[in-house]
Amino acid sequence: MSLHTIEIDEKSVADEEALLSGVETREEGNTVVYTIGGKNFRLNKQQARERMAGKRVINGLRSAELNVLPLKYHEAYRIYKQMKANHWEPDVIDMTKDCTQWNSNQLSAKERWIIEMGVGYFSAAEGIVGDSVLHVIEDNLSAAELKHASLRHIAEESIHMDSLLHIIGSLNIEIDEVTAKFRDIPSIRRKNEFITRNMPELKMGIDLTQTVNKQKFAKALFGITQVMEGTQFYALFAMILSLHRQNKMTGIGQMFQYTLRDESNHIALGRYLIEQLVHENPDLWTPEFRSELVEFMREGVELEKAFVRDCLPEDTVGMSQAEFLDYVDYNADRRLAGLGLPTLSNVKTNPFVWLDEVIFLKKEKNFFETRVTEYQTSGSVKNSSEDDLI
Repeated sequence: MSLHTIEIDEKSVADEEALLSGVETREEGNTVVYTIGGKNFRLNKQQARERMAGKRVINGLRSAELNVLPLKYHEAYRIYKQMKANHWEPDVIDMTKDCTQWNSNQLSAKERWIIEMGVGYFSAAEGIVGDSVLHVIEDNLSAAELKHASLRHIAEESIHMDSLLHIIGSLNIEIDEVTAKFRDIPSIRRKNEFITRNMPELKMGIDLTQTVNKQKFAKALFGITQVMEGTQFYALFAMILSLHRQNKMTGIGQMFQYTLRDESNHIALGRYLIEQLVHENPDLWTPEFRSELVEFMREGVELEKAFVRDCLPEDTVGMSQAEFLDYVDYNADRRLAGLGLPTLSNVKTNPFVWLDEVIFLKKEKNFFETRVTEYQTSGSVKNSSEDDLI
């Protein structure tokens, strides 16, 4: 440090001391009074404490300014920062190699079918998640930092939709065929109907002071973040990333890597919201309701297995239908166990241990010579274990 710098620092300190010397403070009960230049400013500490005490997941104090202070739900804010640090844009991902493979005979009919099913399903599913988070979850949250995190969740669903448009446009896939997939294939239609069947009532607004309605909200949270995003997305992710692992459709694979990382944060946020909701509203966490959530997951698993059988009717290179069915059970049990709920299967190990390597993008740099785009800002929270990326 130079002498010049020291002089500037000392002058700044002196100026600050001179400025502060004209400020008087005194306490009057729960009020702090600042006197500056003949003016008094009264700050009510009791009201600040009441603001903190009034923060709740639902049924809490609401303010027009959406001010996160005082910050209460620190883990939600950490997840929000992680989501923000992981921001990515589909348009910069190079699809040249994918287009060459798609428009030649380099892919088998089974592999093309997996890509088509992925685009067809997610073109509807990502929209369902975004709409549900906006109108069912975020609308009913009252603490500002929870709303901020949910709004970031919604923004990421828009990025995922954009990535699908990038895929469809790059490969010149017939849009009518994409639309037909989620309307005409029974396993896709049943999955979408299953997850949305209870949403209309919640979108219209219900009295969340009643236990039964708190349970409906908790079930919606569970359904979107743990059943749909946490269980019903993962087998198809694994199929497409299996192709990526074989140096096939690497641009799409890269987008699905980033999407999978986003989903990990969505699952973590959803689980945290449920945990805090139950902590503040123990009346909703009855044995009957816990059993209802387990049965809801069981139904979701059966629908997902039917979908897996449609995506992969027969084993193909590097892909076994039985392993993907086990993977559905494995993920369902992880989501249930994460909330202290009974598990459904005997699948205790991940059948795709390589998938953890794919999720951790730092380890995948230059993977099959795909374009290096890490999409993580400097100073962001670094993930160090599967507990951070689930």
